[in-house]
Amino acid sequence: MKMLVDKTEYLTAGIHIGMKSCTPYLKQFVYKIRDDGLAVFNLQRVDERIKIAADFLSEFENILVASRKESASKAIEAFARATGSRAIAGRFSPGTLTNPSYKDFFEPDVVLIIDPLIDEQVIKEAKKKRIPIVSLCDTFNHAKDIDLIIPVNNNGRKALSLLFWALAKEISKKKKKTFKFKPLDFGVEEEKEKKEKSMVAELKEKVKEELKDSVNKEAKGKRVKK
Repeated sequence: MKMLVDKTEYLTAGIHIGMKSCTPYLKQFVYKIRDDGLAVFNLQRVDERIKIAADFLSEFENILVASRKESASKAIEAFARATGSRAIAGRFSPGTLTNPSYKDFFEPDVVLIIDPLIDEQVIKEAKKKRIPIVSLCDTFNHAKDIDLIIPVNNNGRKALSLLFWALAKEISKKKKKTFKFKPLDFGVEEEKEKKEKSMVAELKEKVKEELKDSVNKEAKGKRVKK
């Protein structure tokens, strides 16, 4: 079966790389343990779960995607724009889903979070209101109170960007809506750009030092001749 994203892109983004610890429930999605101890997700299973999650989420109109993880902020905001959902990046204020008098009170049909460990406040309130919960889960995560998990690297910025792009694209397809977004809009190339800028800065600094050394040597040579 054809994957949502080319296998090479998945691998490059590191979407399959887990952690050194693995909870019992997540073991079913693990392909192997590397020599360095890191667990590796079965890429086929990851892709399948993204499709299942897209099918599930496409059944709802009011989707809330939320997370305190800074590495996910750009991706979830882009996902919200692409799917007409609502995003809460950063601190999730208590009462957002449970207190009607709160100024930012919202009643979603389903919530999508990045990390059950970090986004526990969202889980607590969604559970209280009986709102379905979809969550990304790395190998170290527990799946308690989660209705549907997507086993994936939920720490890497590039992995998160690619996943949310693929998820948004598939949801739009299911809803028969136009999808004009590119991976770049989700920050997929962000890390690459940072590395390139860093390399350019280092090169400039190196050239600057070489010119400085050249000038010093030339000046020293002139003094010797005198």
